[in-house]
Amino acid sequence: MQHTQARLDDETETDVALDVADEVALDEPAKYAVILHNDDYTTMDFVVAVLMQVFGHDLDKAVALMYQVHEQGSAVAAVYVKEIAETKAAQVVQLAENAQYPLLATIEPAL
Repeated sequence: MQHTQARLDDETETDVALDVADEVALDEPAKYAVILHNDDYTTMDFVVAVLMQVFGHDLDKAVALMYQVHEQGSAVAAVYVKEIAETKAAQVVQLAENAQYPLLATIEPAL
């Protein structure tokens, strides 16, 4: 049995590599904002703790976002791809339910 190996010249190899790279280029995934909504019962301390625990904000950023939620009715906690945004919003709601707070987190396409 004879084994043969085809060889492409350098120019053809480069052209093939560029064609393949063009075909596999992917669009950037859509981003979604996780939004926290104000209510009359959830404590400010709890919102700050959630912003730090779930979203990884430092204390200063968490306090600033908490005040935005409190004063403006809502604030974007962070922006992620859809699946992560859904998970983060669900984590917020679960933590709030466990603590018996009605804190609401929703997602919407980021601008």
